[in-house]
Parts: sequence; C-alpha cells; structure tokens
Amino acid sequence: MAACGLDFGTSNTTLGRWHDGGPRLLPLEDGQVTIPSAIFFAPGREAVIGRAAMTAYVEGVPGRLMRSLKSVLGSSLLEETTQVGRERLRFRDVIARYLAGVKARAEAEAGAAFDTVVHGRPVHFVDDDPDGDRKAEAALRAIAESIGFRHVSFQYEPIAAALDYEQGIAREELALIADIGGGTSDFSIVRLSPGRHRGADRAEDILANDGVRIGGTDFDRMLSLGTVMPLLGLGSPMRRGDLAVPNAYFHDLATWSSINRLYNPKTLREIEETRRDAGRPELLGRLHAVVEAERGHSLAMAVEGAKIETSESGGARLELGWVESGLAAEIDRDGLVRHTGDLARRIAERVGRCLRQAGVGAEAIDALFLTGGSTGLPHVRAALTSCLPQARVVEGDTFGSVGTGLTLEAARRAR
Repeated sequence: MAACGLDFGTSNTTLGRWHDGGPRLLPLEDGQVTIPSAIFFAPGREAVIGRAAMTAYVEGVPGRLMRSLKSVLGSSLLEETTQVGRERLRFRDVIARYLAGVKARAEAEAGAAFDTVVHGRPVHFVDDDPDGDRKAEAALRAIAESIGFRHVSFQYEPIAAALDYEQGIAREELALIADIGGGTSDFSIVRLSPGRHRGADRAEDILANDGVRIGGTDFDRMLSLGTVMPLLGLGSPMRRGDLAVPNAYFHDLATWSSINRLYNPKTLREIEETRRDAGRPELLGRLHAVVEAERGHSLAMAVEGAKIETSESGGARLELGWVESGLAAEIDRDGLVRHTGDLARRIAERVGRCLRQAGVGAEAIDALFLTGGSTGLPHVRAALTSCLPQARVVEGDTFGSVGTGLTLEAARRAR
C-alpha cells in the first residue's frame, strides 16, 4: 500500500506519488498528468472520464456529460439526484465514480495500490459558512473512503503550492501564494526557506490563509451572460413591455454545474410557453433549440475557449452557427474586463485580508507565487500584482504545483 497526493480540481485533476526520491505526478490520460474533471454517461456503457468524456459529448454520442464536479461540494446539489440513463444518481455518487476512475488509472500506472491520500481543499468550500465548510470536507472525506482510501487527510491548496515553490528557493522568503483555479481563489502567506521544508510541523510558518468561492468557471458564467445569453433572449421583453423574459434558464445554462437541470420535458414546455408570449420570440427559439439538443455544455466550452483566446490574443469570435446560421458573438478584451472585472476585484480584495490576518504590510512580501489556470487572465494578474507592487512575481506550474505539493505532504505524513 502507498500514499498519494490528490488535487481534485474544478477543471482538472492530478494525482502524485513519491518515486525515486521526489514527487512525481502520474500520467492519467494520453500520457498527460492532468485529466479534466468530467464524466460522460452513455446508455448501456461504462462511464468514461476526462478528455474521453469531452470527446464523446462533442462527437454527439448519446448520453450525459457532467463537468466541474467539484463545484457541487458545499452546495445543496451534492445530495440531489440527476437522471443518468435509466437510473438516478446522487451528485456525490457521480463524484465518487469519477475519482474512482482516477484512482484506478493512477494505481495501474504506479503498479501499487493507494490506501492513503492527502486531498487538496480550498481554504473555503463555502464563503462565510463554517458549518457548510465542515460538511463539504466531510463529504469529500466520505467519498474518498468509499472508493478505497483508508487514511484520508487534507491540506489547503495554496499551502500545497507553497511546498512546491519552496523546493526551488535559495534563501528565506515571505511569500504570498495565489492559487486561482476553476472554482475558488485561495491565498496563503507562508514563511519559506531551504531549511524549513524539512520540518515536520510548519504551523508557525503559516501566517495567513484566506479564499473566496470565485474561479474560472465564474468568469465563464459572467462572460456568457454578458455576450451569449442575450442572443438567446436574456434581457429581452415579453409582449407586456413592463416584463422581461425570466432569467433563470439563462443563469442555469451559463453555469457548468447547473446545465443538466434544464434537460427535461417540463423545462422545454416552459421555454416554449415563454416564447409564445415573448416580444422577441425568435430569440427564445434559439434557447429552445440549445436546450432541446442538450448542447449547453457545447456552449459553455465555446465561451471558455473564447475567454482564453481573448486573454491571449485580445479578441475572439464565438461561432454559434450550430444554433442558427450565421450567428456569432464578438468578444474583445475590453468586453471581457467589463463583464468580469468585478470578479477580479473581489479576488484581489482577499490579498488585503491576508495581509491583515498575517499582521504584515505589502512591502514585507518578497514573492507573489501564481498558480492555477485563471492567473492567465491579464486583468486578474494585474489586480493581484497591484496589491503587492514590490514583490517578485513567480510563475508556478499552472496545473501541477498544487498536486506536487500535496504529494510532498503525503510523503512527509507517511514518514
């Protein structure tokens, strides 16, 4: 039996073990150490996970795609059920099936069974709700035990990233670790040094921890609501000029974890009834077409891709010809900032809270260590660096730092 570090992320997952004197993230799919946190259920077949799940959905295989699985932890969705083929599954059981698949792949790659895991967790699963936070961790523990882990412990994700960063430093530093992932933004202020990493108890080196439930999927949601959903009727009037089309459908369609809620006959009937009374019925016809074809995840993937392209090159054209011939949404960087700038501001506010919690000023921070996919958004990065103008900015392994740090911690705890 062996120990591992498991970073179950909103967007991607990694699993690592100690091997040949160091932490090693294991290949989980197609030789890559990251695997998308997605699962696809096809009638009469075994569920598939990761890129294979996304491919099956994109290629039109009949079935059900579920992505951003981690986001249901700490929400009422966790205990709800969803129709999957001929059975109804609780969302916690869906997470268990996904993680069981990850564990099985890792064990096959390592040639060893893992009975001990250090699970990564955000500083807050739920904002300003300690009881909800405890329940979310307890649920993740129960899920881990249900798939065969006998010994389950947790480490904050930014602390894990700090442990990875500490491997490469030459002198003592006070670092602020910013892990901006798919579902949460987490921060720690940690005292690091080449000698300290050998210590068994690092509690005194951790000066502050804080976080907020905002991540990349929230940027996707706000961008979708601002640029795509109006093309499907969001904000358009009903025939009665003092009323707008109900917005709940659009918010569910723009939210990764809620998309599947729309796929039922009752919702389709409601959308059709709304279309008949809408001032712009052709827009609601587009909404009906997307939901009827169960293509909400296609829409969400396209928005995510446009967000990334806009961040990297300044603009993107989001083609929606599969909804209606010639339909498209144009996105530029100003639009991205306009629709998601408040999220960047709210994330950066946590830096100030961390500094106050640690009892230090911004000038005391030697390094700002960035990890997580959403640190690639220029306005998020700018918001963070403006809080610590004197700190050296250090780029972490965008998708691997947390998993590597968890693997280091798993090896330490096992010893």
